[in-house]
Amino acid sequence: MTLLSGTRLGPYEILALLGAGGMGEVYRARDSQLGRDVAIKVLANLSLDPGRLHRFEQEARAAAALNHPNILTVHQVGSHEGAPYLVSELLEGETLREQLRRGRLPIPKAIEYAVQIARGLAAAHEKGIIHRDLKPENLFITRDGRVKILDFGLAKLTQTGQTAESNAGTLTAGTEPGVVLGTVGYMSPEQVRGLGSDHHADIFAFGAVLYELLAGTRAFQKPTSAETMTAILNDDPPSISQLTPNVPPAVQRVLHRCLEKEPERRFQSASDLAFALEALSDSGVSAMGADAAPQKSRAMLGWIAAIGVAVIAVLLVTWWRSPAVAPQVESVVQLTHDGEPKPAPASMASDGSRVYFEERREGILTLAEVSVAGGETLPITTGLVNPQVLDISPDLSALLITNGMFEDSVVASLPLPAGQPRKLVKAGSAAYFPDGQHIVYCDGAAMFTAQRDGSNARKLAELPCFSSSPSISPDGSRIRLIVPNDFLGNSTSLWEVRSDGTQSHPVLPHWRQPPLELGGKWTPDGRFFVFERLEAGRADLWALPEKHGFFSRSPAEPVRLTNGPLSYQAALPSRDGTKIFVIGYQNHGELIRYDSVSRKFLPTLGGISATDVMYSADGQWVVYLSYPDHTLWRSRADGSERMQLTYPPMLVRYPHISLDGTKVTFEAWLPEKGNGAYIEDMLGGEVKYVADGIGPSWSPDGKSLVLTLRIPGEKLGEFRGEQLAIVDVASGKILTIPGSESKSTGPYWPLPGMIVAAGEHSTLYSYNPTTQAWSLLVDGPVDNWIPSPDSKYIYFTKETAENPAAMRVRLADGKIEPIVSLKNVRRVADPTVLGESSIGVAPDGSLLLTRDLSSQEVYALSVKWP
Repeated sequence: MTLLSGTRLGPYEILALLGAGGMGEVYRARDSQLGRDVAIKVLANLSLDPGRLHRFEQEARAAAALNHPNILTVHQVGSHEGAPYLVSELLEGETLREQLRRGRLPIPKAIEYAVQIARGLAAAHEKGIIHRDLKPENLFITRDGRVKILDFGLAKLTQTGQTAESNAGTLTAGTEPGVVLGTVGYMSPEQVRGLGSDHHADIFAFGAVLYELLAGTRAFQKPTSAETMTAILNDDPPSISQLTPNVPPAVQRVLHRCLEKEPERRFQSASDLAFALEALSDSGVSAMGADAAPQKSRAMLGWIAAIGVAVIAVLLVTWWRSPAVAPQVESVVQLTHDGEPKPAPASMASDGSRVYFEERREGILTLAEVSVAGGETLPITTGLVNPQVLDISPDLSALLITNGMFEDSVVASLPLPAGQPRKLVKAGSAAYFPDGQHIVYCDGAAMFTAQRDGSNARKLAELPCFSSSPSISPDGSRIRLIVPNDFLGNSTSLWEVRSDGTQSHPVLPHWRQPPLELGGKWTPDGRFFVFERLEAGRADLWALPEKHGFFSRSPAEPVRLTNGPLSYQAALPSRDGTKIFVIGYQNHGELIRYDSVSRKFLPTLGGISATDVMYSADGQWVVYLSYPDHTLWRSRADGSERMQLTYPPMLVRYPHISLDGTKVTFEAWLPEKGNGAYIEDMLGGEVKYVADGIGPSWSPDGKSLVLTLRIPGEKLGEFRGEQLAIVDVASGKILTIPGSESKSTGPYWPLPGMIVAAGEHSTLYSYNPTTQAWSLLVDGPVDNWIPSPDSKYIYFTKETAENPAAMRVRLADGKIEPIVSLKNVRRVADPTVLGESSIGVAPDGSLLLTRDLSSQEVYALSVKWP
């Protein structure tokens, strides 16, 4: 089915045919809704049998749920004239097969690609999705060197009924018929036997791909499919060392383990495989791929003494044109094993023998320490509520700590090894200058400097710096900090300012848009700046080389140090410069409800990893955000008829179902538009932009939204204030609510005569739209709130350090009823929504929470610096 240019599939306009193959035709198209080019793959060879079409939709939607930089992003599925199609991101580059046609890859490049493939497989396997047909044709290399795994979940849907021998001799063998799933030459033994296959089959196929990258020839390739499958079952491939002699033994061991005949003898997870590849000896990798031709050229030039000057010139040019040497992580060692949450935003400090950090124990944030060699975690007494570590003095005699980045925050000096904290300044972040006699600190809107004891403070620069502590270069001349580009910190940039307050500017103004840098520190020698960047729901470490004159051989742009499967935060180069201490984490949650009969929290909706759960008024439907990627889903109350409603890069918050259960409104962030209020049908379809506001919720009649409008200020990251507004959905007309300037947070409209919102000190107020009168509902501080599906109650939490608890207030008379203490419940504190822990209410009135099952531990990354 060939589509003509100009044909429309929903919001997509066909621009050009990119190619055709066994799976159908691929087109370049324009998404008129989001203003971006996409790829559309029409699967013309898929049977029109209703059962197969239904299975295709299930598999495609599962693939669309994957959100990882090494997996092709699927935006939407649909059908056109009976032929199903997929809408995905548009890639520019070439397949791995096309690269292999030019010969085997250099060993460092092969390992780089292998790590990325393993990371993508790990992300898919964690969601229970198996590829089943991994091969070079399904691996795409983008122009910037990123590997993208294609066609996840489609292998068992695209069989065409070929015989096994029909394409055995080609490099693009199609999928075998019946229960034998996969491509000849890349199938695992269990796939060849027609047995059930799991993630171990993908690991075997990965081994076959890695073999081909290193050897330039397939691991299992015989004249016919039958002979090839027999070899897979009984034979080992030719030793890689015979074909590529300089492959290090460590790489060979990884390869052989992937190609084990028995699944249980292979790597037990793609995550383990990725770690093994990353931990390969840098000395082995750096020596690989040396070419013999330059050796011969140098030998020839050696005896031509008369042109020695020319030889030097040639060598200099060769040196200048050779790729810059980049830092690489050699190994990763876990230092803590306590299982306690170490929530974001986080920071660490080290005196060379111990690492200081914060973690949450029994719901209370506390400081802790661990040896740089690993071992037992020991708590530290500070005297502050919810303390956070900021820095350590150059003489190692004291820690800088704070009680949080809030209006009443203070920075204090805590003597080491023990002592009472001494308050220095009113701020939420700070750092020591290298001289140890001065500090720099931020109060949220501006940066200041002061003496070590907090005296003689003066303003350095007006930059909003509440998102992380500043970092000072080892020579004390420059300060770097993370500056929010919008009100909610959805986009953040790394900025630099001279220590005298002059020359403030972004450090990476045009690098990897949109900017989402999170924090960083200089290495002790000042040659690199290590920082974190959030991308595709995961944070990785990058190293920015500093300039050191004409003979510098460092790369010009930041170099990626990590690529999953863990995310990393609070990067801290060790004092000797050989390691980077980090908090490594994998976010995962479990949806639970409080059963008032058993007085226990029990999994609900299958214990899915979801936040921001809201049921419809009739209890038939539910919406929620998948955690941690923040895509919007809906399903029946029993979990059936599950459908994804939004896709990356849209980042969703606070969904709210209309009273009639037909539509959902939500706040969402897009790179090109920032935050806004949107509406979508519960059955899926077009996402409609409503207004430039946040936290929208429906009116009882479903005709209007109430939301918060923010009024921008004149300076970067500032706003003059905010107020509530009512938006007429049909006309788009906006009506502001009088007197709401100080009562404008998190509005809900549970009853015709009542709008609920929070004001100063997180106090809940109610507003009557008819009388325009405000009344106190719940005295603060209130941290999270949501109406019950029947609109009779507002459920809320009070997050006191001593006894956090869940409560509800009856709207009819204002009576407050306690529900349960939350002191010993480890809840997801989502950094995407400023660390809030969302709550929900089931149709029967049960409290809903998301239990935190994340892994958060301190690691030491050994780094080889150039």
